Amino acid sequence: MLDTVVIRQLQTMGDREIQGLSDVLMDCVEGGASVSFMAPFARAKAEAFWHSMAEGVERGDRIILAAEDEAERIIGTVTVLLDQPENQPHRGDLAKMLVHRRARCRGVGAALLVAAEQSALHAGKTLLVLDTASAEAERLYARQGWQRCGEIPNYALLPNGLPCATIFFFKTFQH
Repeated sequence: MLDTVVIRQLQTMGDREIQGLSDVLMDCVEGGASVSFMAPFARAKAEAFWHSMAEGVERGDRIILAAEDEAERIIGTVTVLLDQPENQPHRGDLAKMLVHRRARCRGVGAALLVAAEQSALHAGKTLLVLDTASAEAERLYARQGWQRCGEIPNYALLPNGLPCATIFFFKTFQH
């Protein structure tokens, strides 16, 4: 099922990474994913977002992982937000779990999720939380042992402006 996919942590983000991550983000938004952006979604906005995320990587307050196919094209990504309030040093947030539509149902999301969990644990996190508005992602998280904690109706908007519910999950780890 999983073709040749390599998951790598992005220590720096050059033009190739920014372009590839922007392609994935734009594809997800165009496909209707509720990932903080509205349609129409311009490339300049996607690139600006990833440049700001790169600054967070440089500061050490986030981990960005990229899934690359055999042609070394970025086909997926996930971010672990490490910078939390001082009373939550053990917690991280999983964000921007994105898989290009052409790469879905091939195990890319599961591989990214496992790598994100391992990276978070290595960074000292023993609790991860996330939210999703995607039924497909919800099934993935449940299969990977994440615990569903609830749903908030009309929490966010889909890229087309319609409101959508958001489901929250958590997973605990031990060192």
